[in-house]
Amino acid sequence: MDIGTAILIIGFAALFAAFLLLVIGLVYSELMNSDIPRGVANRGKLRTVHGLFVGIAIVGRILDRLGICHQVSFIRWFVGRFLTRLKPVPAGLRVKDLKFSEVPVRLYEPTAVCEGLRRGLVYFHGGGWVLGNIDSVDEVCRHIAKESGTTVVSVGYRLAPEHRYPAQLDDCESALCHFLSVAEAEFSVDSDRVAVGGDGTGANLAAALCQRLARTAVGHLPFPCAQLLVYPALQMADFNLPSYQQNHAVPILFRGRMAFYFLQYLNGDMYLCQDLLEGIHVPTELKPRYKELLSPSNLSPEFLARGYSEPPTAEYNGEVYHAIKAGLEHEVSPLLADDEVLRKTPPSFILTCEYDVLRDDGILYRKRLLDLEKDVTWRHVADGFHGMINFFNQGWLTIRSAAQVVESVVDYMNTL
Repeated sequence: MDIGTAILIIGFAALFAAFLLLVIGLVYSELMNSDIPRGVANRGKLRTVHGLFVGIAIVGRILDRLGICHQVSFIRWFVGRFLTRLKPVPAGLRVKDLKFSEVPVRLYEPTAVCEGLRRGLVYFHGGGWVLGNIDSVDEVCRHIAKESGTTVVSVGYRLAPEHRYPAQLDDCESALCHFLSVAEAEFSVDSDRVAVGGDGTGANLAAALCQRLARTAVGHLPFPCAQLLVYPALQMADFNLPSYQQNHAVPILFRGRMAFYFLQYLNGDMYLCQDLLEGIHVPTELKPRYKELLSPSNLSPEFLARGYSEPPTAEYNGEVYHAIKAGLEHEVSPLLADDEVLRKTPPSFILTCEYDVLRDDGILYRKRLLDLEKDVTWRHVADGFHGMINFFNQGWLTIRSAAQVVESVVDYMNTL
């Protein structure tokens, strides 16, 4: 080896070492800003997983700044390449990749003998409308299908930032309506027993879709028989609810990140994040209504036990409101819908997690539905955190408590 080649190798090694040290330093800094309370399930595993995800995001950010690739594209590639493994289809289940009205879907059909028609579930994955895909909830959908004897349709809707609202919701509606129109003839599914559901922002899409269908009343198709909402994101009017304050730094969804995802969904105006967190986007005339719907007094005392302080009154900014006003409509913030719309929604299953910024969204939605005498089944995971369903049966990434979330969905499906 000549001297020039040796110098070149040493230079690359030094550059790589510097890059690695930079990433480690940034990951350490981010980890120090996180808070994993003692009551959280599998704290050690969550800390490890959080560190991994932070590292992936930081490398993606560096590559983005260097103009090599977009951060989101890198995260999607890394997760798909290294953290997602599709296992062989188990006995008792048939899995097909199809398209419903040009929307990619994955169909899970139990092969066990069934007397009569099966029930169905159309499922929307989470991921902030930015991440996630059919593969990311494959194990969840397999388990639900096999253990409850349900034909499950997992929907691969379009994602931000490439596609903004309402593209995601439109895809979910197209896939659902297609399935309802052919459920019995092609899949031996009772179209009157088809539920919709999802986790996180997927649950947002499920709730918003039920409200859209309630408003438009597609007469020739049955209405979903239920909505299954697993730690749903249901409003972008108030990022200072008790759960947002208490869990603002609990992985894997920080308070600021939720504002980021809403903005990615709507328009990509990331500079408005702090404005959303402060609440200056809510018009003065709407504040009394939102305060009534979102008041901490609507929560049980147990959900205030870890502390809550009334945020300072925010001074309304009209420019910010006009930039995000679609986000305060029912199709993005289903919790803010009018009573007459909520009265038309189907029976609900709502699951919340104690250590989740979105905990109070689900609890307050449940209260609204109960006040209107709607049928609601509620499950609360006392040691749960946001995103735990994605760690169900995932090899070394598995978090044991995720099983109780999935089993709760199975139990509810068995009642339909």
